[in-house]
Amino acid sequence: MDSFNRRGFLKAGAAVSGAAALWQAAVNAQSATSHATNRRVLPMNRNWLYGGHAVPGCSAPGFDDAKFQRVTVPHSNRIFPWHSFDEKDFQFVSIYRRHFNLTPPPGRRVFVDFAGVMTAATVTINGHKLGEYRGGYTPFSFELTEYIKAGAPNVLAVEVDSTERPDIPPFGENIDYLTFGGIYREVALRIVPPVFIENVFAKPVNVLSSDRTVQVKCLLNGHPSGSMTVKAELRDDARVLAAATGPAFNEPLTLANPGDIELWDLEHPKLYTVVARLYQGNTEVDEYTTRIGFREGRFTPQGFMLNGQHIKLRGLNRHQTFPFVGGAMPARVQRRDALVLKRDLKCNIVRTSHYPQSTHFLDACDEAGLLVFEEIPGWQHIGDQAWQDLAVRNVGEMIHRDWNHPSIILWGVRINESQDNHDFYTRTNALAHELDDSRQTGGVRYLYDTELLEDVMTMNDFGFPLRPPNHPLYLNTEFNGHMFPTKRYDNVDRVMEHALRHARVHNQLASDDRYAGGIGWCAFDYNTHANFGSGDKICYHGVSDIFRIAKPAGQFYRSQCDPKEEIVLEPCFNWSQGDQSEGGGIRHAVIVSNCDHLKIYVKDTLKFEADPDQATYGHLPHPPFVLDLTGEHLEDWGDLRIDGYLNGAKVASKTLPGNDYDRELHVEPDDAELMGDGVDATRVVLRVTNEHGGARPFSTGAIALHIEGPGEIVGENPFSLAGGVGAIWVRSKEAAGTIRLHARHPYLGTKTVEIKVKAAEPEAV
Repeated sequence: MDSFNRRGFLKAGAAVSGAAALWQAAVNAQSATSHATNRRVLPMNRNWLYGGHAVPGCSAPGFDDAKFQRVTVPHSNRIFPWHSFDEKDFQFVSIYRRHFNLTPPPGRRVFVDFAGVMTAATVTINGHKLGEYRGGYTPFSFELTEYIKAGAPNVLAVEVDSTERPDIPPFGENIDYLTFGGIYREVALRIVPPVFIENVFAKPVNVLSSDRTVQVKCLLNGHPSGSMTVKAELRDDARVLAAATGPAFNEPLTLANPGDIELWDLEHPKLYTVVARLYQGNTEVDEYTTRIGFREGRFTPQGFMLNGQHIKLRGLNRHQTFPFVGGAMPARVQRRDALVLKRDLKCNIVRTSHYPQSTHFLDACDEAGLLVFEEIPGWQHIGDQAWQDLAVRNVGEMIHRDWNHPSIILWGVRINESQDNHDFYTRTNALAHELDDSRQTGGVRYLYDTELLEDVMTMNDFGFPLRPPNHPLYLNTEFNGHMFPTKRYDNVDRVMEHALRHARVHNQLASDDRYAGGIGWCAFDYNTHANFGSGDKICYHGVSDIFRIAKPAGQFYRSQCDPKEEIVLEPCFNWSQGDQSEGGGIRHAVIVSNCDHLKIYVKDTLKFEADPDQATYGHLPHPPFVLDLTGEHLEDWGDLRIDGYLNGAKVASKTLPGNDYDRELHVEPDDAELMGDGVDATRVVLRVTNEHGGARPFSTGAIALHIEGPGEIVGENPFSLAGGVGAIWVRSKEAAGTIRLHARHPYLGTKTVEIKVKAAEPEAV
């Protein structure tokens, strides 16, 4: 990170292209103007022109773009089916152009900020080439100041190289995921004074003590004068809890004696605000705002400790991509994945495999109380020296972007599943510790006997039983996954075994405090290359499908929550006479639940009673119920009812019909309201159920979709159900009104849902 001095401050006059700390637009995106009128952040997500394949001269200001497609960003350079497509189709160089008018105040500097472009971006303004940024997962900026034509049309052009270039991590050899292409995260213009606050690291210190403080380090851009000062405040909403003032370009400010502070934890993720202001004499020059949380997270020989309390980590890996558009989903959709992991799957940790992910996702993790292990881009391959230099830069960019997120407890500074490389990983660890000494480092590996330069041994272990920890600080970071890929419509024996394999591993992890816990592979099915997965460009490794709809394995994770949060009672089998191996009706049954006793009825006659399988899964908070019905012959076939009990009281009931059939089509939007900005979107789940609302895992049908109002469908139309479920997304247009989505099943009729669209403010440029 040559742009930064030894204390982590941006060097005066340093080039800002590629500095990850520049993504202040993610902080201020809800308001075009901060409290300091010298700084303005202007979202620039609408009115882009997309021309497909780049051609010579396409970045020139006079190039004819009249026939380009008008698009909003996030944008994918291609739209795909959710499976069975050619992964080469997004691997090309494309052209985006944006016309705008801007008259910045005299003496102000202007930057363009990109939150993420896949995979390399060459940016030109009014014919002046600003440079190429290489990397798809970290933000970057270019200064436009000297090239802006005030009060006249300006043309910003971006040539996006979405090929798998071997000079850019993670590429060079095979990787088991797709990166897709396009300007897939947000863009903004940033207008700032000549000297401004580039970034702020607000580090809580001694959070468990009465003398807790916040050390605030301001990174400045420009040439500050000796009379400049910085004032920092810790706030709880509008209330100022602590403040300090000091010379600009000096040691970090210490915000002392903040009083009673509520700690950030899994159940009460309290967030505070740090505001830093730059002054020239008594005149405020600039302001920067960020959020923090007071928490202490440490891996110890006794496991992971959060605020001094032992927490057994139970989580899943996440890929950031979605069906149809890859990573090009807006804030609402990115944020929802954090809620799915925390609320629906009851995880307490997620690993951002295998790259830094959307800041919107991380913001939602902060707010939900979901811990994060974040890592740099890479998958097994280590390139040449220039490649390694870029990976080291990725470490710095990741940390500078995300160091204030209280949810992040571990920096991943090793290429996933790579071989040892002493010099390379000495550099990545040293940079991580220099920039942020408050967090430990990890480096994910699958080789048991490897050099450990990181603080925590983070190990992928796909066997069972698991290997014993080979280091005092040990976290399992992948298991199952490719060892047992499972579709929701697979044979019921496989579907049940999929759930039990996750249960077995978590049971062993819970049996020994030397395991800090485990992060299963993985949360959601994902698109992959032809030489991985099931031959249709999907790895079916998820406990949920690619649409974020849980399989029975996902219901196992859900069942591990406290019954006070939610009562869970989910059979992992189909009630049918002939779907299990060896025939003869139901021979084995797995039920995941946090109940402590079950009564099972057939045609209202009590047939079985069951307790959790403590003998096999006794270390879990809530062991699954595993019933061996071999020898039982149910002559009188009929409805199966499962009643769940806690402390002798009936608390749940579920009926599986003996004569099951497709009964009802459900159309379920995640959100009832969107912003009419042409960017906002929500998932709409399509589902066929039986008469009791139960799943129909072999149901099919092409759902014909029709949309009215200010919205458009992102997905296939008609949409063919897979395993009785599926989803499309609805994206708003740039107008207010009511979206009506009509979904017609060939046998079950039509359902209509409405989504309100609120008027959005027009973009300022």
